[in-house]
Amino acid sequence: MTSGNLTEAERTVLNEIEEQDVDFLRLQFTDILGTVKNVSVPARQAEKAFSEGIYFDGSSIEGFVRIQESDMRLKPDPETFAILPWRQKEESAAARMICDVYDTSTGEPFEGDPRRVLKNAIERANDMGYTINAAPEPEFFLFQEDEEGRATTETNDAGGYFDLAPKDLASDVRRDIIYGLESMGFEVEASHHEVAEGQHEINFTYDDALTTADNVGTFRTVVRAIAAQHDLHATFMPKPIPRINGSGMHTHISLFTEDGENAFHDDDDEFNLSDEAHAFTAGILEHAPAITAIANPTVNSYKRLVPGYEAPVYVAWSDRNRSALIRKPAARTPAASRVELRSPDPSCNPYLALAVMIHAGLDGIEQDLECDDPVRENIYDFDERKREEYGIDTLPANLGQAVDALEEDEAIYSALGDHVADKFVEAKRQEFQDYLVDVSEWEIDRYLETF
Repeated sequence: MTSGNLTEAERTVLNEIEEQDVDFLRLQFTDILGTVKNVSVPARQAEKAFSEGIYFDGSSIEGFVRIQESDMRLKPDPETFAILPWRQKEESAAARMICDVYDTSTGEPFEGDPRRVLKNAIERANDMGYTINAAPEPEFFLFQEDEEGRATTETNDAGGYFDLAPKDLASDVRRDIIYGLESMGFEVEASHHEVAEGQHEINFTYDDALTTADNVGTFRTVVRAIAAQHDLHATFMPKPIPRINGSGMHTHISLFTEDGENAFHDDDDEFNLSDEAHAFTAGILEHAPAITAIANPTVNSYKRLVPGYEAPVYVAWSDRNRSALIRKPAARTPAASRVELRSPDPSCNPYLALAVMIHAGLDGIEQDLECDDPVRENIYDFDERKREEYGIDTLPANLGQAVDALEEDEAIYSALGDHVADKFVEAKRQEFQDYLVDVSEWEIDRYLETF
């Protein structure tokens, strides 16, 4: 018997657990740095998880709470229930649910939960009369493993953009990943080999912002797990191999009104973009340096954000070329009008990244910011004088500069909330300091025998 206090969605999950012979549930959440964590409980605990929550030690999670205030509570979201696709058919099934984190001392949502940070951004948009759709394009590399099962940087193929077999040797891996994603409710649009050797992309359809962030975390988990079944290591590290293209996560965003109309579309505009779309774009451009700290959160992220490898480093927008930070993609229908931010990479925390993009864009609308004219030329060909003539700034050159920009941007810092912003800055300051005092193989090779 199920409790009468459960919602219809929660009762549906309990029924599915029984029908699918689920024996274990993985209750997942994400830390401030974007790492997916999980608590595994027997499926018979599902009703208790819904009605009471599952308690855990928050002091052991990056950026959560101190040891003296460690008890936290997970509340699973029944809308995220999905059977995990990598269990063997003869085994009982395992499933996962994504959770919201609650503070046990107050009973309120925990301000340090990245999912809560995104929900706050969504609520701001709702208060302004908008809903938000988003679609990311996370890229990844597939590498061979050594004899002991450890990751190497040896790619499993020598393919290039849109190549076919025999150059693309990962089509079977992508197929299995797609089957796994579809079994978990994804609607996959396309998959293909990317520009670099061993680099791949699988695109799934747009959804509301919260579902999209949930999907990014799920996507990374599924890709890694199924790649491992093929004795390959999947990585979302932005730049694992020097001097070739890195992995990005171009993110498409659009706003819709309460009556279901695309607030970004205007037939009378030269670019078919509404005033709101122009202001939203201007807001992202205005706050781009601070956004970079969140959307490109590792030391390695800035090895991708350099000219010459198709990664955007120039703060401008365009309706046609990909050298600008923001692009207005072609839209077949008014409902498809959107803007694409091209700087994020797949190492970012998707909840925080989407949250700061949304806040920046909404700030542009609230301030009625004016968007500069689009840059239709290839900015990569501009020299410094021409960039100054066009008023084009560059993104931060390293993680230290990006964190500086975040601390200086009151709107984006406050959008994260003091808890998340303070903990994030503290962690990234330490990461950058560790990087600065380290000595790389490049330095050893270049200087050891020269001096």
